[in-house]
Amino acid sequence: MHIYPLIRPLIFRLDAERAHRATVAALKWMPKRRPPQFPASLTTSIAGLGFPSPVGLAAGFDKDGEVPDKMLGLGFGFVEVGTLTPLPQAGNPRPRLFRLTEDRAVINRLGFNNRGQADALARLAGRDRSRGIVGVNIGANKDSADRIADYAAGVRAMAPVADYLTINISSPNTPGLRQLQDEGALRALLGAIAEQRTVGGPPMFLKVAPDLGEGEPDQIVRIAMQHGIDAIIVANTTVSRPMLRSRHAGETGGLSGEPLRGLALDALRRFRSASGAAIPLIAAGGIGSAEDAWARIRAGASLVQLYSAMIYEGPGLAQRISKGLADKVAREGMASIADAVGVDASR
Repeated sequence: MHIYPLIRPLIFRLDAERAHRATVAALKWMPKRRPPQFPASLTTSIAGLGFPSPVGLAAGFDKDGEVPDKMLGLGFGFVEVGTLTPLPQAGNPRPRLFRLTEDRAVINRLGFNNRGQADALARLAGRDRSRGIVGVNIGANKDSADRIADYAAGVRAMAPVADYLTINISSPNTPGLRQLQDEGALRALLGAIAEQRTVGGPPMFLKVAPDLGEGEPDQIVRIAMQHGIDAIIVANTTVSRPMLRSRHAGETGGLSGEPLRGLALDALRRFRSASGAAIPLIAAGGIGSAEDAWARIRAGASLVQLYSAMIYEGPGLAQRISKGLADKVAREGMASIADAVGVDASR
């Protein structure tokens, strides 16, 4: 029996942001444990990295890189920390994080609140990297006069401690940030980042929004590949609002969780169609079960990431999804989960 359903009502008595901080604080006190042994069939390689399971923790949970090894110990195949900005910033005024319990969703307008890259760098430099893959998600400061320079500085600062770096241009909560997805701005950004890369440095991933117009996935894929981006994460939270029941439905910010499922899957299919499997894709948004993860993998994702579903299902969700995926691979008679990537896209 899972214990989380018993303690969830107590956690939900706290406001969402306080509950999140309490969770991270509690994780710090947990004894260290090695990541679980995953079935060999779940091993996935992208960008020269070997992932023991395709199920990862999305950025946003461990913003300051405080508990990546604890999350690996809970059964994630990889963990992405951040978003980290060059300078510390408080983010937007509270309240800025809302549970939409009836919708199994979350709205946030946090605004890249974090203690800055230097703070996380000191912690991440001391970790034993053999314990598992930890990616670092970087962003720009809200009041920066030159956001492209912020990303270049983030690459320089965090590359030594990152197994991969994610360039996050998809948050709706930093005004104007998503404009970096526009063709000219994206070329300038990825050109500046390419200049910072060193031989033997970490792979570079690009995180995009699900709210893209006609032709934008093709454009983003083309520019990303021209500049040596190693994978694309599809997608961040949405500013769109499907039918929602919660009293918090009208809050501004990015929507994540179950209502994002269809939109994020559609965005993934569009990127797979645009890329023709020429660049690896990582799926995020609305993934809460092995069935959800399996659908994304069959649609073209090599890896999947979760966060919001964990609020409702508890920290054991990653391991349950990994087990479910291993069962599906075996049932399909496949040797590896990599054999399932894009099987629906090629039909």
